[in-house]
Amino acid sequence: MHLSYALVVCVALFAIAGCGSSNVPGSSATRNTFTAQSPQPRSGHVVLVMEENQSYFTVVGSSNWPALNDLIRDGALPTHYYANTHPSIGNYFMLTTGKVLTNNDNSTSVWNVDSIARRMDSQHLSYRIYAEGITRGYVGGNTGLYLVRHNPFALLSDLAHNHATAWAHIFPFTQFAKDVATGGLPQFAYIVPDVDHDAHNGTPAEADAWLLKEVVDPLSNRPAFQPHGDGVLIVNFDEAADSDSTHGGGHIAPVFWGPIVKTGYRQKSTTIYQHQSMLRQIMLLLNLPYPSGAAADAPAMNEFFKP
Repeated sequence: MHLSYALVVCVALFAIAGCGSSNVPGSSATRNTFTAQSPQPRSGHVVLVMEENQSYFTVVGSSNWPALNDLIRDGALPTHYYANTHPSIGNYFMLTTGKVLTNNDNSTSVWNVDSIARRMDSQHLSYRIYAEGITRGYVGGNTGLYLVRHNPFALLSDLAHNHATAWAHIFPFTQFAKDVATGGLPQFAYIVPDVDHDAHNGTPAEADAWLLKEVVDPLSNRPAFQPHGDGVLIVNFDEAADSDSTHGGGHIAPVFWGPIVKTGYRQKSTTIYQHQSMLRQIMLLLNLPYPSGAAADAPAMNEFFKP
């Protein structure tokens, strides 16, 4: 009788908690349990700005990046974050699809793959790509100071093969100021500076000054980025200097900033984060289901956000 009772209890506990395999670190059951027990930060306005080819130690504490270091002091800094590959293009695809689709920076192939764009469209989330040097709906190749590899959305079939979708979501950067000023900022904004303003061709100081004037200052005046708002600004780098291939693409310094981000926080965990974790975190912030590609199993970055 006691044995039967014990078996019933064990079966009940197994059904409730999933005895055994659910406690394996990194398993989907463990992630789901963690998600259920830990409040997930949400944001109605996530803005991602991409910078180019800078290593962690050329950014953090550098006098060339005063505005970005102000964001670090007021926001949160992952200290164990690494790009996935060299050169650039594979990192941009990892940030949007969860896959390094190619390492050919000259590729203009269009990819029919799952992506954050596809998930946002399916969930009817508003999103806009704001890129310097292009016209509305542009999904062509390099032009002037614009490099298409820095705009992976233009290489996804959901936009590249659908004029109406591209027209709805791809804008010249001049539209960003208008949307901010009128309260029309979408739920997700992806900002593509030109190569003079992302530290690719221009200097870090030029990129930093552009970031402050064109992005940080305008956002600072909006309710979403003031106390009690839910805005999140992410400044990220595609890869480190070519000489650093640690974990594939080298040590870089993304920054989180906004009212739901911990203030003055530097990473406490020893977790290695890469672009798939950033994709996962953005999708979690936006309440998008089932992060795509490697993001599905990547560690989330909730430690950088207020409980």
